[in-house]
Amino acid sequence: MLEQRYKLGFVGIGLMGRPLVLRLLQAGYAVRVWNRDPEKTHPVAEAGAEVCGSVAELVRATDVTILCLADTAAVEQVVVQQVLNYGGSGKLLIDLSSIDPETTRRLARELKAACGMAWVDAPVSGGTAGAEQGTLAIMAGGDAADIAVAREVLRPLYSRLTHMGLVGSGQTTKICNQMIVSCNVLAIAEMMALAKAAGVDAAKIPEALAGGFADSKPLQIVGPEMAAECFEPVKWRVKTLLKDLNMAVELAAKQGSAVPMSGLAAQLMQLHGSRGFLEQDPATLVKQYLQS
Repeated sequence: MLEQRYKLGFVGIGLMGRPLVLRLLQAGYAVRVWNRDPEKTHPVAEAGAEVCGSVAELVRATDVTILCLADTAAVEQVVVQQVLNYGGSGKLLIDLSSIDPETTRRLARELKAACGMAWVDAPVSGGTAGAEQGTLAIMAGGDAADIAVAREVLRPLYSRLTHMGLVGSGQTTKICNQMIVSCNVLAIAEMMALAKAAGVDAAKIPEALAGGFADSKPLQIVGPEMAAECFEPVKWRVKTLLKDLNMAVELAAKQGSAVPMSGLAAQLMQLHGSRGFLEQDPATLVKQYLQS
Protein backbone atom coordinates (compact mmCIF):
# COMPACT_ATOMS: atom_id res chain seq x y z
CA MET A 1 0.00 0.00 0.00
CA LEU A 2 1.22 3.49 -0.87
CA GLU A 3 2.60 5.58 2.00
CA GLN A 4 0.11 8.46 2.27
CA ARG A 5 2.37 11.53 2.16
CA TYR A 6 -0.05 13.91 0.47
CA LYS A 7 -3.77 14.53 0.69
CA LEU A 8 -5.01 14.97 -2.87
CA GLY A 9 -7.89 16.95 -4.33
CA PHE A 10 -8.98 16.63 -7.96
CA VAL A 11 -11.13 19.22 -9.76
CA GLY A 12 -12.68 18.24 -13.11
CA ILE A 13 -14.12 14.75 -13.70
CA GLY A 14 -14.39 14.74 -17.49
CA LEU A 15 -13.10 12.49 -20.26
CA MET A 16 -9.57 12.69 -18.83
CA GLY A 17 -10.29 13.42 -15.19
CA ARG A 18 -12.32 10.31 -14.57
CA PRO A 19 -9.65 7.73 -15.56
CA LEU A 20 -6.93 9.79 -13.85
CA VAL A 21 -8.78 9.82 -10.53
CA LEU A 22 -9.44 6.10 -10.85
CA ARG A 23 -5.72 5.45 -11.31
CA LEU A 24 -4.83 7.60 -8.28
CA LEU A 25 -7.35 5.64 -6.20
CA GLN A 26 -5.98 2.33 -7.48
CA ALA A 27 -2.49 3.47 -6.47
CA GLY A 28 -3.67 3.89 -2.90
CA TYR A 29 -4.26 7.62 -2.67
CA ALA A 30 -7.23 9.04 -0.82
CA VAL A 31 -8.69 11.55 -3.26
CA ARG A 32 -11.27 14.26 -2.72
CA VAL A 33 -13.05 15.41 -5.89
CA TRP A 34 -15.28 18.19 -7.15
CA ASN A 35 -17.00 18.69 -10.50
CA ARG A 36 -19.35 21.37 -11.77
CA ASP A 37 -21.83 18.62 -12.73
CA PRO A 38 -22.04 16.45 -9.59
CA GLU A 39 -23.45 13.47 -11.53
CA LYS A 40 -20.07 12.97 -13.23
CA THR A 41 -18.48 12.27 -9.84
CA HIS A 42 -20.59 9.13 -9.29
CA PRO A 43 -18.18 6.65 -10.97
CA VAL A 44 -15.17 7.89 -8.98
CA ALA A 45 -17.21 8.11 -5.77
CA GLU A 46 -18.18 4.47 -6.22
CA ALA A 47 -14.46 3.68 -6.53
CA GLY A 48 -13.70 5.40 -3.24
CA ALA A 49 -13.27 9.12 -3.92
CA GLU A 50 -14.78 11.58 -1.45
CA VAL A 51 -17.00 14.16 -3.15
CA CYS A 52 -16.69 17.72 -1.85
CA GLY A 53 -19.45 20.29 -1.94
CA SER A 54 -17.15 23.03 -3.24
CA VAL A 55 -13.65 23.67 -4.50
CA ALA A 56 -13.02 25.72 -1.37
CA GLU A 57 -13.82 22.71 0.82
CA LEU A 58 -11.52 20.55 -1.29
CA VAL A 59 -8.60 23.00 -1.17
CA ARG A 60 -8.85 23.46 2.60
CA ALA A 61 -8.76 19.69 3.18
CA THR A 62 -5.86 18.78 0.87
CA ASP A 63 -2.13 19.37 0.36
CA VAL A 64 -2.18 19.13 -3.44
CA THR A 65 -5.02 20.41 -5.62
CA ILE A 66 -5.05 18.96 -9.15
CA LEU A 67 -7.02 20.71 -11.89
CA CYS A 68 -8.14 19.04 -15.12
CA LEU A 69 -10.45 21.58 -16.74
CA ALA A 70 -11.64 22.44 -20.23
CA ASP A 71 -9.95 25.75 -20.95
CA THR A 72 -8.26 28.90 -19.70
CA ALA A 73 -11.51 30.54 -18.59
CA ALA A 74 -12.51 27.51 -16.49
CA VAL A 75 -9.13 27.38 -14.73
CA GLU A 76 -9.13 31.12 -14.07
CA GLN A 77 -12.65 31.02 -12.63
CA VAL A 78 -11.86 28.17 -10.24
CA VAL A 79 -8.56 29.68 -9.11
CA VAL A 80 -9.78 33.25 -8.63
CA GLN A 81 -13.13 32.43 -7.06
CA GLN A 82 -12.12 29.45 -4.92
CA VAL A 83 -8.44 28.56 -4.63
CA LEU A 84 -6.96 32.01 -3.94
CA ASN A 85 -8.92 32.45 -0.74
CA TYR A 86 -8.48 28.97 0.66
CA GLY A 87 -5.00 27.85 -0.34
CA GLY A 88 -2.01 28.16 1.93
CA SER A 89 1.75 28.12 2.21
CA GLY A 90 3.12 24.63 1.74
CA LYS A 91 0.24 23.62 -0.51
CA LEU A 92 0.62 22.96 -4.24
CA LEU A 93 -1.65 23.40 -7.26
CA ILE A 94 -0.96 21.13 -10.23
CA ASP A 95 -2.78 22.10 -13.41
CA LEU A 96 -3.17 19.26 -15.92
CA SER A 97 -5.36 21.43 -18.16
CA SER A 98 -4.12 22.81 -21.49
CA ILE A 99 -4.38 26.58 -21.16
CA ASP A 100 -2.74 29.86 -22.12
CA PRO A 101 0.90 30.13 -20.88
CA GLU A 102 0.70 33.84 -20.03
CA THR A 103 -2.50 33.38 -18.03
CA THR A 104 -0.79 30.47 -16.26
CA ARG A 105 2.11 32.69 -15.21
CA ARG A 106 -0.22 35.46 -14.04
CA LEU A 107 -2.44 33.12 -12.02
CA ALA A 108 0.61 31.48 -10.46
CA ARG A 109 1.91 34.88 -9.34
CA GLU A 110 -1.49 35.87 -7.95
CA LEU A 111 -1.87 32.57 -6.09
CA LYS A 112 1.60 32.85 -4.54
CA ALA A 113 0.99 36.46 -3.49
CA ALA A 114 -2.47 35.76 -2.06
CA CYS A 115 -1.77 32.69 0.05
CA GLY A 116 1.73 31.33 -0.62
CA MET A 117 0.47 28.34 -2.63
CA ALA A 118 2.83 27.10 -5.38
CA TRP A 119 1.92 26.21 -8.98
CA VAL A 120 3.04 23.53 -11.43
CA ASP A 121 1.61 23.54 -14.95
CA ALA A 122 1.61 19.92 -16.09
CA PRO A 123 -0.47 19.46 -19.26
CA VAL A 124 -0.67 15.91 -20.54
CA SER A 125 -0.56 14.09 -23.86
CA GLY A 126 -1.75 10.59 -24.61
CA GLY A 127 -5.51 10.88 -24.61
CA THR A 128 -7.99 8.78 -22.70
CA ALA A 129 -6.08 5.60 -23.54
CA GLY A 130 -2.95 7.01 -21.93
CA ALA A 131 -4.98 8.16 -18.94
CA GLU A 132 -6.49 4.71 -18.45
CA GLN A 133 -3.14 2.92 -18.85
CA GLY A 134 -1.02 5.40 -16.88
CA THR A 135 1.23 6.07 -19.87
CA LEU A 136 0.74 9.81 -20.34
CA ALA A 137 3.52 12.16 -21.38
CA ILE A 138 3.56 15.16 -19.05
CA MET A 139 5.39 18.41 -19.80
CA ALA A 140 5.81 20.43 -16.63
CA GLY A 141 6.74 23.97 -15.63
CA GLY A 142 7.61 25.14 -12.13
CA ASP A 143 10.27 25.29 -9.43
CA ALA A 144 12.40 22.17 -9.04
CA ALA A 145 11.10 21.39 -5.54
CA ASP A 146 7.49 21.63 -6.68
CA ILE A 147 8.22 19.50 -9.74
CA ALA A 148 9.62 16.82 -7.42
CA VAL A 149 6.31 16.71 -5.57
CA ALA A 150 4.41 16.55 -8.87
CA ARG A 151 6.58 13.64 -10.03
CA GLU A 152 5.70 11.68 -6.90
CA VAL A 153 2.00 12.52 -6.81
CA LEU A 154 1.38 11.97 -10.52
CA ARG A 155 3.50 8.82 -10.85
CA PRO A 156 0.51 6.51 -11.39
CA LEU A 157 -0.48 8.61 -14.42
CA TYR A 158 2.60 8.91 -16.63
CA SER A 159 5.38 7.07 -18.39
CA ARG A 160 7.34 10.30 -18.80
CA LEU A 161 7.32 13.65 -16.98
CA THR A 162 9.74 16.25 -18.33
CA HIS A 163 10.62 19.43 -16.46
CA MET A 164 10.58 22.06 -19.21
CA GLY A 165 11.50 25.14 -17.14
CA LEU A 166 9.69 27.79 -15.13
CA VAL A 167 5.92 28.05 -14.68
CA GLY A 168 4.24 28.38 -18.08
CA SER A 169 6.82 26.36 -19.99
CA GLY A 170 4.74 23.21 -19.70
CA GLN A 171 1.81 24.96 -21.36
CA THR A 172 4.03 26.29 -24.15
CA THR A 173 5.34 22.77 -24.76
CA LYS A 174 1.80 21.41 -24.89
CA ILE A 175 0.91 23.98 -27.55
CA CYS A 176 3.87 22.69 -29.59
CA ASN A 177 2.61 19.14 -29.08
CA GLN A 178 -0.86 20.06 -30.30
CA MET A 179 0.47 21.79 -33.40
CA ILE A 180 2.01 18.47 -34.47
CA VAL A 181 -1.01 16.38 -33.46
CA SER A 182 -3.56 18.62 -35.18
CA CYS A 183 -1.69 18.91 -38.45
CA ASN A 184 -1.08 15.16 -38.39
CA VAL A 185 -4.76 14.31 -37.87
CA LEU A 186 -5.80 16.66 -40.68
CA ALA A 187 -3.27 15.08 -43.05
CA ILE A 188 -4.49 11.61 -42.05
CA ALA A 189 -8.08 12.66 -42.83
CA GLU A 190 -7.08 13.86 -46.31
CA MET A 191 -5.08 10.71 -46.93
CA MET A 192 -7.75 8.26 -45.78
CA ALA A 193 -10.41 9.92 -47.92
CA LEU A 194 -8.09 9.87 -50.94
CA ALA A 195 -7.27 6.19 -50.39
CA LYS A 196 -10.98 5.35 -50.31
CA ALA A 197 -11.69 7.37 -53.43
CA ALA A 198 -8.83 5.64 -55.26
CA GLY A 199 -10.15 2.20 -54.42
CA VAL A 200 -7.60 1.25 -51.74
CA ASP A 201 -8.75 -0.73 -48.71
CA ALA A 202 -8.31 2.15 -46.28
CA ALA A 203 -8.68 -0.15 -43.28
CA LYS A 204 -5.27 -1.64 -44.16
CA ILE A 205 -3.47 1.72 -44.30
CA PRO A 206 -2.50 1.92 -40.59
CA GLU A 207 -1.13 -1.63 -40.70
CA ALA A 208 0.70 -1.04 -43.98
CA LEU A 209 2.40 2.12 -42.70
CA ALA A 210 3.17 0.83 -39.19
CA GLY A 211 6.85 1.23 -38.35
CA GLY A 212 7.58 3.46 -41.34
CA PHE A 213 8.28 7.19 -41.43
CA ALA A 214 4.58 7.95 -41.90
CA ASP A 215 3.52 6.02 -38.81
CA SER A 216 2.27 7.82 -35.70
CA LYS A 217 0.05 7.24 -32.72
CA PRO A 218 -2.68 9.42 -34.27
CA LEU A 219 -2.58 7.27 -37.42
CA GLN A 220 -3.01 4.08 -35.39
CA ILE A 221 -5.85 5.60 -33.34
CA VAL A 222 -7.90 7.65 -35.80
CA GLY A 223 -6.95 5.80 -39.00
CA PRO A 224 -9.11 2.72 -38.31
CA GLU A 225 -11.97 4.94 -37.12
CA MET A 226 -11.80 7.02 -40.29
CA ALA A 227 -11.66 3.90 -42.46
CA ALA A 228 -14.71 2.40 -40.74
CA GLU A 229 -16.45 5.79 -40.41
CA CYS A 230 -17.09 4.83 -36.79
CA PHE A 231 -16.64 7.78 -34.46
CA GLU A 232 -18.04 6.54 -31.15
CA PRO A 233 -17.23 6.55 -28.33
CA VAL A 234 -15.78 10.07 -28.29
CA LYS A 235 -12.28 9.91 -26.79
CA TRP A 236 -11.30 13.56 -27.38
CA ARG A 237 -13.04 16.48 -29.03
CA VAL A 238 -12.64 18.74 -32.05
CA LYS A 239 -13.14 21.79 -29.82
CA THR A 240 -10.10 20.80 -27.76
CA LEU A 241 -7.79 20.74 -30.77
CA LEU A 242 -9.31 23.99 -32.03
CA LYS A 243 -8.71 25.68 -28.67
CA ASP A 244 -5.07 24.59 -28.69
CA LEU A 245 -4.51 25.61 -32.32
CA ASN A 246 -5.92 29.04 -31.58
CA MET A 247 -3.49 29.36 -28.67
CA ALA A 248 -0.66 28.36 -31.02
CA VAL A 249 -1.62 31.10 -33.48
CA GLU A 250 -1.86 33.67 -30.67
CA LEU A 251 1.47 32.64 -29.19
CA ALA A 252 3.13 32.80 -32.61
CA ALA A 253 1.77 36.32 -33.15
CA LYS A 254 3.22 37.44 -29.80
CA GLN A 255 6.59 35.92 -30.67
CA GLY A 256 6.63 37.17 -34.24
CA SER A 257 6.88 33.61 -35.55
CA ALA A 258 5.30 32.22 -38.71
CA VAL A 259 3.07 29.15 -38.26
CA PRO A 260 1.34 28.83 -41.64
CA MET A 261 0.51 25.12 -41.34
CA SER A 262 -0.95 25.50 -37.86
CA GLY A 263 -2.83 28.60 -38.98
CA LEU A 264 -4.41 26.67 -41.85
CA ALA A 265 -5.13 23.77 -39.51
CA ALA A 266 -6.96 26.16 -37.16
CA GLN A 267 -9.11 27.42 -40.04
CA LEU A 268 -9.95 23.88 -41.20
CA MET A 269 -10.72 22.84 -37.63
CA GLN A 270 -12.94 25.91 -37.21
CA LEU A 271 -14.78 25.06 -40.43
CA HIS A 272 -15.36 21.50 -39.24
CA GLY A 273 -16.54 22.71 -35.85
CA SER A 274 -18.95 25.19 -37.41
CA ARG A 275 -20.66 22.27 -39.15
CA GLY A 276 -21.73 20.78 -35.83
CA PHE A 277 -18.67 18.71 -34.95
CA LEU A 278 -17.19 20.66 -32.00
CA GLU A 279 -18.23 18.01 -29.46
CA GLN A 280 -17.34 15.11 -31.78
CA ASP A 281 -14.17 13.05 -32.06
CA PRO A 282 -11.45 14.48 -34.37
CA ALA A 283 -11.70 11.27 -36.42
CA THR A 284 -14.79 12.93 -37.93
CA LEU A 285 -12.45 15.29 -39.81
CA VAL A 286 -12.43 12.69 -42.59
CA LYS A 287 -16.00 13.74 -43.33
CA GLN A 288 -14.66 16.98 -44.82
CA TYR A 289 -13.00 14.99 -47.60
CA LEU A 290 -15.16 11.93 -48.17
CA GLN A 291 -17.05 11.84 -51.45
CA SER A 292 -20.80 11.55 -50.90
